[in-house]
Amino acid sequence: MTPLLKPRTLFIGLSLLCLLAIWLSLALGPVSLPLLDTLRAALRLLGLPIEGQGLEQAELILGQIRLPRTLLGLAVGGVLALSGVAMQGLFRNPLADPGLVGVSSGAALGAAFAIVGGVLLGGVPEALGPYLLSFSAFLGGLLVAWLVYRLGRRNGQTHVATMLLAGIALTALASSAVGLFTYLADDATLRTLTFWNLGSLNGASYSRLWPLLLISAAVALWLPRRAKALNALLLGESEAGHLGIDVERLKRELVLCTALGVGAAVAAAGLIGFVGLVVPHLVRLLAGPDHRTLLPASILAGASLLLLADLVARLALAPAELPIGIVTAFIGAPFFLFLLLRGRT
Repeated sequence: MTPLLKPRTLFIGLSLLCLLAIWLSLALGPVSLPLLDTLRAALRLLGLPIEGQGLEQAELILGQIRLPRTLLGLAVGGVLALSGVAMQGLFRNPLADPGLVGVSSGAALGAAFAIVGGVLLGGVPEALGPYLLSFSAFLGGLLVAWLVYRLGRRNGQTHVATMLLAGIALTALASSAVGLFTYLADDATLRTLTFWNLGSLNGASYSRLWPLLLISAAVALWLPRRAKALNALLLGESEAGHLGIDVERLKRELVLCTALGVGAAVAAAGLIGFVGLVVPHLVRLLAGPDHRTLLPASILAGASLLLLADLVARLALAPAELPIGIVTAFIGAPFFLFLLLRGRT
């Protein structure tokens, strides 16, 4: 595959796009701020002594509402796209998705258990509610991903095809359990569960943001170090082994990084589909299959896409807000169909 853009050109373009997305995310919303005031208020948040009329209100909006939401969008979009690259490298299929290892469905099951099960068991303290939901979703995602990995192991070897089938089966099982919780939920709990399953960056806070930032940073620092190994894996497992790559260790690392990254993202923002599928494939069309470019470029592209999708979610029906999962599905599903039709020609 011949890349359409040189790596330097691609990184410059994606960096500018990401900066623009951050700027618009901070400025626009139910209460829109002038772009210049947004920049000046952001500089005040950094401690610079900038004065101006109305900057106190802009600084308050940015610091308490917009900045944590923007940081959440950057982390979730980046780690979902990065996990998509990891899974496409593991399965050696550009149409693979992080959900193939069951982490998304497991996180949904964990969240359903926290939302509905807590009510059925007599409720939980209000102060612990958001943290219990995030922790249950994260733990559920890790548990199902671990089961998929263990089912894919045989005689000391990890069989990717078996992992794929196990992921499909456990995803169906987790979805049926979520359906059971949905059936048992009352009206108020059902509304909460439905909105969580559609994904949203609303309600972002610094206390819920830091765990995601730490996990996302760890995944973003580790996976690019395995770029050469992923390039070798594209040739096949046997060929990668002959080149000195510990293929089994690489598989474990890819599954672990995907489980941690996607689990943390889903726990923080709910289910957001298609980012892990669309972004890596789009970047691959622009930059080629070299993971040394593909991995960091996907971080920038995924963060930019999710911030722009969140902007659409906030402004399309203002003052109401669309779940961001609906927006990403409207973008991702037609693109996925385009890829399928393109592959048939």
